[in-house]
Amino acid sequence: MDKNQYIGLILMFGLLAVYFMYFAPESTPVLEEPTQELPQQQPGNEIQTEESPTSLIRENQAVDTLKYGAFSFAVTTNEETQTIETDELSVIFSNLGGKIKEVVLKNHKDYLGNPIKIMDGSKSTSNLLVKHLGKEINLSEVAFEPAVSSSNDTTVVTYTLSNGSFNLTQTYEIPSTGFEIIYDVKSSGLNNVLDPADIDFVWNHNISRAESTLEDARYNCNVRYYQVDGDYDELTQRSTDLEEATLNNPLKWVSFKQKFFSAAVIARSSFSSGYVTAIADIGDTTTVKNATMQLKIPYTEFLNGFGYSYFFGPNNYTVLKKVTDEFEENLDMGWGPLPIVNKYLIIPIFHILERFINNYGVIILIIVIIIRLLLSPLTYKSHISMAKMRVMKPELDELKAKHEGDMQKAQQEQMKLYQKVGINPLSGCIPMLLQMPVLFALFFFFPNAVELRQQSFLWAHDLSTYDSIVNLPFEIPFYGDHVSLFTLLMTVSTILITVSNSQMTTIQGPMKTIQYVMPIMFLFVLNSYASGLTFYYFVSNMLTYGQTVMFRKFIDEDKIKATLEENRKNSGNKKKSKFQTRLEEAMKASQEAQRQKKKK
Repeated sequence: MDKNQYIGLILMFGLLAVYFMYFAPESTPVLEEPTQELPQQQPGNEIQTEESPTSLIRENQAVDTLKYGAFSFAVTTNEETQTIETDELSVIFSNLGGKIKEVVLKNHKDYLGNPIKIMDGSKSTSNLLVKHLGKEINLSEVAFEPAVSSSNDTTVVTYTLSNGSFNLTQTYEIPSTGFEIIYDVKSSGLNNVLDPADIDFVWNHNISRAESTLEDARYNCNVRYYQVDGDYDELTQRSTDLEEATLNNPLKWVSFKQKFFSAAVIARSSFSSGYVTAIADIGDTTTVKNATMQLKIPYTEFLNGFGYSYFFGPNNYTVLKKVTDEFEENLDMGWGPLPIVNKYLIIPIFHILERFINNYGVIILIIVIIIRLLLSPLTYKSHISMAKMRVMKPELDELKAKHEGDMQKAQQEQMKLYQKVGINPLSGCIPMLLQMPVLFALFFFFPNAVELRQQSFLWAHDLSTYDSIVNLPFEIPFYGDHVSLFTLLMTVSTILITVSNSQMTTIQGPMKTIQYVMPIMFLFVLNSYASGLTFYYFVSNMLTYGQTVMFRKFIDEDKIKATLEENRKNSGNKKKSKFQTRLEEAMKASQEAQRQKKKK
């Protein structure tokens, strides 16, 4: 550093000293504020400072905008509910998504005595999923503005979502009576917001337990659907494993079907396609099955106005058939011709009697009497046939003894004897076969009739399930852990009737043994069935025995024998019927085949 630099530094420090001594402003005292002692920082922990509420709100709004786009203005976690009461339903709606949250059947109780929640808000959810900016938006996370009004005897609940550039309105119409809720969706300006993709209606439904016998409830619960082309189908009902189906054809309706109740959606036009599943969680005793439906709503139809209806109600045939095409399929009425017998015979009689009688045990008793009277001509014809066989029994025994070692020859001789006296060996079987559709139709009707549910009669507390008089300390395979008295009475009465009839018939060999085996089998099969069914069979047995006794008094076997002898005399002038000819040809062919077999 040279001389000039030293002189410059000295002059600068001198000027600063003069400034602070004569020209600097006077300092003002500062009051000391009490200071809060900061907590000592522990090793491994850092002291974090909170962001201001304003910054958090701005950050959340930014996230919502990024996630929900044009719908972000209505995103909230604050839920408001609206409850609508009708004669049959209590419906809770939610402003989040503008959807049905919970439905209670007011006039039906579960096995614990509580009103049935056919849709439980804590277990089930329904959502509308739309596409926006390439992302899927769940409208159940968006708050709609609710409004409730009434029109005549219908309550109207409206949910509106609007931000000035678009408007989306969902409307529910809830009649004061009935089990249907009509739904409509309308929009404007939404075509500028949504991506051109189908809208998904997704319903995850955990079906709450309503019946005391959980296993039976699961075996009678599944998903059913009806396609627009007239093709009805369903998932496997008795399975507890995962069942699923992809439905590529347009759908008219899809239902979650229980044994006595159903929850369903019915399109006004159609859903374009769908996917359904059902599975039982064996460890969850409060839930019957977990089921889902995912239905596609066509994009253009959604924009222009789409509608469907909900059904929450009992599987009553009179109620179901008024809903839509084939909706009565939610009531199990059997297979083949059995639904026809139930629809046009059993159910009409049952509902007529319901109008005048409020005791369902008495109704079943009267149905037995009506059915037996309607079938009495067939029963009488069967008894006439058995009387003919009894008259011919001595000659038939002689033929069997004569051809004891040759069964084919004995059968041929029997057929010749039948032809001569004019007996059709099938005439006794045909009347019995014609009665079978009625017996099998009732086998499906009584266990699935919601009208019998929780209706008591005598010692049976519920005619829709078994009547247990004794609970066993252990479970017997194929029988159960209880004793059903109506099933026991039915079995005993069947055996007694079989013993009585066997003394008057010509049945021999294995068929005679089978007569006694069948009642024992039904004792095991029907022990856990509806007591209304076994009560019907028991009363039917008693009336059948009474008819048998009465017919025997009116049937003159001496007169029948004289008629058969007259037929024998005139047999030479009679032509063989086509049936007899074919039967003889079949027996000859069988006999020839036996001979050829012996030769080889």
